[in-house]
Amino acid sequence: MKLVTALAVAIGLLGFVATWLFVGPAAVVGPQIWAAFIAWASFFSAGGTKDALVKSLAANIWGVAWATIALILVGQFGSGGVPVVAAIVGATCLVMILGAHLPLLGVIPAMVYGYAATAAFGLLKSASGLDFAFGSGPFTTIASSMIVGAGFGYLSGEIAGRLAKPQAA
Repeated sequence: MKLVTALAVAIGLLGFVATWLFVGPAAVVGPQIWAAFIAWASFFSAGGTKDALVKSLAANIWGVAWATIALILVGQFGSGGVPVVAAIVGATCLVMILGAHLPLLGVIPAMVYGYAATAAFGLLKSASGLDFAFGSGPFTTIASSMIVGAGFGYLSGEIAGRLAKPQAA
């Protein structure tokens, strides 16, 4: 089977499982399937290897952490208006990207995916960065969803790799 076909089969089947899990039995704790799919894609865009899993996920969580800090700061100082909010976002993004000097955090797009997903969740839910409950807290909800999503990414890559191996005659 060609690799793209194998990936289609693996991601399709595991996409079904992940969606069933997130909107079914696990829904009571509030995981976000879209954040899982972002981390899943992040894993593949980082190279789809064991090393990519570690680096992509570390960078995702780094981005989640900095977006959470931004949400906390906006909650504290956001009444200063758009310039203050923009300064907070700019400053947290600056520091976040500087983390790429560390090899573990070298996947800059993965940082941005984590930051964007967390900021989106926080804004859509009007959530406080100080809320760390599953389902309502931006950090906890997005980080856990991305961890599971990265795991599904790795698993789909492993399955696809086995399906794509040439069969012995």
